[in-house]
Amino acid sequence: MYNILISGYYGFNNIGDESILRTVIDNLREKLPGVDITVLSQSPAQTAEKYGVRAARRMNLRDIFRSVRHCDMLLSGGGSLLQDATSSRSILYYLLLLRLAQLLGKRTFIYSQGIGPVSAPRNRRLTASILRRTDGIVVRDEKSRDLLLELGVPESLIHVTADPVIRVRRPDPALGLKILAEEGCPRRPDHLTVGWAVKSRKPGKVFLQEVERCILWLREEYGADSVLIPFFHDEDLGICETVAGHLDGQAGCLRKKRLSEETLSIIGCMDMLVGVRLHSLIYAAVMGVPMIGVSYDPKVDSFLASIRQPTHFTVEDFTLEKFQTVFRETMDRREAVRETTAQCLERLIAKLDQNEELIRGIMERTK
Repeated sequence: MYNILISGYYGFNNIGDESILRTVIDNLREKLPGVDITVLSQSPAQTAEKYGVRAARRMNLRDIFRSVRHCDMLLSGGGSLLQDATSSRSILYYLLLLRLAQLLGKRTFIYSQGIGPVSAPRNRRLTASILRRTDGIVVRDEKSRDLLLELGVPESLIHVTADPVIRVRRPDPALGLKILAEEGCPRRPDHLTVGWAVKSRKPGKVFLQEVERCILWLREEYGADSVLIPFFHDEDLGICETVAGHLDGQAGCLRKKRLSEETLSIIGCMDMLVGVRLHSLIYAAVMGVPMIGVSYDPKVDSFLASIRQPTHFTVEDFTLEKFQTVFRETMDRREAVRETTAQCLERLIAKLDQNEELIRGIMERTK
């Protein structure tokens, strides 16, 4: 039996990160029968109950040390853990966890992460030094690999796959229809429904004003209903409510905190998804929903490129006029978009098996 400790941004009710944790746990259990899993979490009791794992407090030194000492491998991932765009605190936390495990003689593994940006010279040196000592590195895109090579991490350690959430199991769309009705946003027969997954960070007042203009145009031009979907509930709900409030009933807003399965089913009920949040776009791809991505970070561009979809605009240059052109083109090509996306996902899912294959090989060599 392998004892694996998972470190990431877990226990914060962020649907994207919780989806990552669900797929990582499910695939470890499927590929490595008998695996014993512990998760470092902001909400250990909730995480333990939800996923059927052991859980420890992610910021408690005693819990951390005990968990690392007990494990055979520290698995760091997925998501964008190793970056200093927001601050240096986050990247130092995840790097020092890896280093602690290495000093205690444990195996360390980077699981389908998006790496970067890493700008501060100290952070770049530490990232290179600690990742050179890992037993395996899997990144979700080519840009992450290129950054690691630039930092001096050996190419032999690095493997490129995809975001693990693309392997999430598709739920029954009836669940999403039920939730939409409960929240006062029922699907109307023969009416287009467009989902909007905006976020509280990065987009400014001008962007949100353009979103409001787009929603009004969709209703006027297509008779379309728009639904604002908070992906990181604690951060995004306020923004979604503000936009809906300005539109005076012209757009619906989902207000209750939802599980990842529920949100995935809701996305599956949309005819189109306009997403700033990365995992809203991944959910749309999984559910076969045509999407329009609005980039705020290179990870959004990388995912869209991986499914052969263009990045038309960012939160800084998003306008109604540009959106009108892109929306019409996407509507005209929606069947082709679905087909292309499905083919790309099939290829990416096959590549993701490398994670568990590498982990098994590493652990078997240490027996």
